[in-house]
Amino acid sequence: MFWLACVASGVCHNTRVLPPRAALLPLFLSLALAQPGSVFLSGAKHEYQRYNNCGPATLGMALSYWGSNLTQYQIAPVLKPNKNDKNVSPEELAAFARRKGFGVHLGLAGDLGLLKRLLAGGFPVIIETWFVTPDHGGMGHYRLLVGYNDSQGHFNAFDSYYGPKVTLRYGEMDALWQVFNRTYLVVYPKGREAQVAAILGRRMNESAELQMALELARRETQASPSNAFAWFNLGSTLLRLGQAQEAARAYDRSRQIAPSRTLDPRRPANALHNWPWRMLWYQFGPYEAYFKTGRYQEVIALADDVLGRINDHEESYYWRGLARQAQGNLEGARADFQAALRYRPGYLEAATALQNLRAQSNR
Repeated sequence: MFWLACVASGVCHNTRVLPPRAALLPLFLSLALAQPGSVFLSGAKHEYQRYNNCGPATLGMALSYWGSNLTQYQIAPVLKPNKNDKNVSPEELAAFARRKGFGVHLGLAGDLGLLKRLLAGGFPVIIETWFVTPDHGGMGHYRLLVGYNDSQGHFNAFDSYYGPKVTLRYGEMDALWQVFNRTYLVVYPKGREAQVAAILGRRMNESAELQMALELARRETQASPSNAFAWFNLGSTLLRLGQAQEAARAYDRSRQIAPSRTLDPRRPANALHNWPWRMLWYQFGPYEAYFKTGRYQEVIALADDVLGRINDHEESYYWRGLARQAQGNLEGARADFQAALRYRPGYLEAATALQNLRAQSNR
């Protein structure tokens, strides 16, 4: 991500002989009933991020808990060949971990209770949150949760920017986490999958978790109609459910709400939309929803706004290229797809779009 981009246990690395899978659920249910009031997982190695290396550094810390020696110096060149890349997505982090042989659950619409259950079960959790600094304003940021304390009302986090002793108050953290639809990432050895599944329950099923996300977003838009992020999350969830028209309307509603200066303290005066001005550096649902509903000029305008501030944002080039192609501007589309691939050579969607454009031009 941008300049930051990115239990009292003792069970962390103990080797245990687990009973047969059929016997695991009662065991984990009994453990859940006895969930401690405080947990701290030892064993992960903290790492301060280098420039734009929030994602790779945080993933490296999570993997280190399970004995990996990989750091941002091995992970970043794979995930972000452009060193200035402002965003490494949760999907990219998950794909890297899977290639290294780990099991991964990438979920959304998490809640504080879920995070505590995972930590009590011995699983650190990566969360994607909003992040504000006096010097640079608001941006996206990953953190690795390694513990919690109910009596003090906070989570313990390894933060690649602030260090290994960060505490995050429950309510404040949840508000920052909401900006990214409460996305969370659990990385674990494949031999521990049954334990993860017992903790996650029906969340292991993607369709079920999407339905939970939809219900949560609807509740929050009804309870707080002036919460722009609740509407944004509703749009993102509807989009994943294949409801582009409804998603676009939810994004429209989100855009109409006045920006929060608390989360966007260094907002440019000429920002095009009411979201925090770096919002589309990390989340691209509005591009997709507006494109799928034929609102090509709005896709172009939003992408122009991003690219007018940073000229190496590959996702904005990609979506602007699709919109230009749909409008018949084939040369402009070609230039955009080529730019997207210049900044991320392995960008499969952009490569496919460029190949399709060439085929269209040869007809």
